[in-house]
Amino acid sequence: MKKIFLFVIAFVLIAGLSDSVAQETLREIKNNAFKPGEVLKFRIHYGFVDAGEATLEVKNEMQNIGGRECYHMVGTGRSVGAFDWFFKVRDRYESIIDQKAMIPWLFVRRVNEGGYLINQNVSFNHYLDSAKSEKATISIPDNTQDLISAFYYARTIDFSKAHPGDIFPITGYLDDAVIPLNIKYLGKENVKTKLGTFQAVKFRPMLQEGRVFKDQEDMTVWISDDKNRIPLRVQTDILVGSIKMDLVGYENLANEPALVKK
Repeated sequence: MKKIFLFVIAFVLIAGLSDSVAQETLREIKNNAFKPGEVLKFRIHYGFVDAGEATLEVKNEMQNIGGRECYHMVGTGRSVGAFDWFFKVRDRYESIIDQKAMIPWLFVRRVNEGGYLINQNVSFNHYLDSAKSEKATISIPDNTQDLISAFYYARTIDFSKAHPGDIFPITGYLDDAVIPLNIKYLGKENVKTKLGTFQAVKFRPMLQEGRVFKDQEDMTVWISDDKNRIPLRVQTDILVGSIKMDLVGYENLANEPALVKK
């Protein structure tokens, strides 16, 4: 019932706009990187400890929000093994993303990390450039992304002509504030995983210092150097240690993966 209520809110926000506002044209992004039904599975290590698992899924069913066809993305994370005994994590993120414009209409955040709880529902109105949560309504720049939609939008970016040091700007939303989610291109290299060795492209997200990360460039991300652009490895230093996340499984990719060898 809660999800249905959120979809109704989003529909009213979009469809209830005046004709003059609704005629504003949203951008169109070409997406060949993913399709409904894709599932990506990851294993998370905290230092040397096998600490958790995460999944990113593009639901099979499309959503219609205010006449716009949308993807339904779900990201989950949970602690496992001994780590689960002293720091239980049960996180769930959902994003309803416009199929053509690759921008979010709804963002649902359910965080339970060691007893720290966040329950947030955010509706985006890209015709009026605003984002509304339970606590605040703020103005946002064009094409602002949530944490999940930013990942899927980044997979549609063309990096074929990028040079090391090039920065690709992304505007994000988090906790009723607009934040930069820019990514720096570092070059290419091969990455060995449990699924085989992949051709990869290396990036460094330009992060917000002080909240979780020690430095703006503490995270490094490797994605497959193919049309899928799936994350193969994420490695980062945080305020209380280091985290590594590796791809351990995938289903229903849109394209053949860039495997060098299995």
